[in-house]
Amino acid sequence: MRILVYSHDAYGLGNIRRMLAICEHLLQEIPKLSILLLSGSPMLQGFRMPKGLDYIKLPCLNRGESGEVAVKFLGMGVEQTVKLRSEMILSAAINFQPDLFLVDKKAFGLKNELTDTINYLHQSLPESKLVLLLRDILDSPETTVAEWQKHGYYEALEKFYHQILIVGTPEVFHTAREYKFSPAILEKVRYCGYMRRQAGLKSERCIRRELQILPQEPLILVTPGGGEDGYELVDAYLSALALMPKDNNIKSLIICGPEMPVQQKQLVVKAAGNNPQIIIGEFTDDLMSYIQAANLVVSMAGYNTVCEILSADKPAIILPRCKPSMEQLIRAGNMAYLGLFKAIHPENIDHENLMNEILLQLKQKPQNHYCFNINMNGLPRVKEYISILLTQTSCERQLSKFYQKPSYIPSLVIGNR
Repeated sequence: MRILVYSHDAYGLGNIRRMLAICEHLLQEIPKLSILLLSGSPMLQGFRMPKGLDYIKLPCLNRGESGEVAVKFLGMGVEQTVKLRSEMILSAAINFQPDLFLVDKKAFGLKNELTDTINYLHQSLPESKLVLLLRDILDSPETTVAEWQKHGYYEALEKFYHQILIVGTPEVFHTAREYKFSPAILEKVRYCGYMRRQAGLKSERCIRRELQILPQEPLILVTPGGGEDGYELVDAYLSALALMPKDNNIKSLIICGPEMPVQQKQLVVKAAGNNPQIIIGEFTDDLMSYIQAANLVVSMAGYNTVCEILSADKPAIILPRCKPSMEQLIRAGNMAYLGLFKAIHPENIDHENLMNEILLQLKQKPQNHYCFNINMNGLPRVKEYISILLTQTSCERQLSKFYQKPSYIPSLVIGNR
């Protein structure tokens, strides 16, 4: 069985981390599976690839805070780069001949770069299944509905896609209702739940020894995801930390993210100064290990980080971004309302209040603090639905071969008379 996976990567590391987690789980659970991943993530080579997974690196496109798409590295125009990417994707589909095409987030891809590939699969490989994977929240309903209407995404879901898998729950955000899915699309929708993450590769004891943290010292992990717009979170945390009593024994691990601009990273290092209680890092492909070892997590509200915090059952203070989309702000607000963590609106950050909230969270006894029993079965449910579709594809291709035979039989019979 073969799955072609398209990862929508134009901002941060969220999409590629989510799609890699899904690919790894599918490979663990479905025998004799091969996956070819298509992605423009500049950090793709920094992740471990499981056996059965290979990738084609697409030229990078970047979507800044304005939402406008630009070429990240190549000295080419946007349209030229999109054309190049589109041709690479189509070539991969023609040569790989997938049984299923799993598309992340955008029905026609970034700047409609999947259009030719989707038309090819629809016409030349009609048995191949097309599946759209949506995280819980894309943007505000007003923005998302307008974008989908403008680009014909609703029509694409009705005509080309066999299933829409939502890795979220309607209790947090009713994706289908908020984004006004038609009855025809609703029949294809499957809510899978949030994606529980596997335990990290290192034990808590190993991490604390690596960071030279004593048993009585609390560890706070600060993570702004990819880091492209994470400076404000890190700066707010360091400002709150500066207000702490001088005798505090808090150890802080700040993982800035590989996409944080160099000048901002230098400001972080300068602000941390020579404080031996602050450790600065750039990137890890095993964030889960550090979340498990932390007493408290301070982060943005990216889908993957939130899933990791919930999987590790860790107290957290969330400072969501509000640009280029409202996704994080909505997720943080809805989950905080359900009691899953503490959220602070980015426009209402007061350093003294943040300091007090940090101290309050550290004083609370470790316990299962959820007020809401959230569904974290996203990965097994995605695997379940994809397995069924792969089986259907296999059966349809066998039937297709079988029904080709009768066209040759009559001439053989006549020839034997």
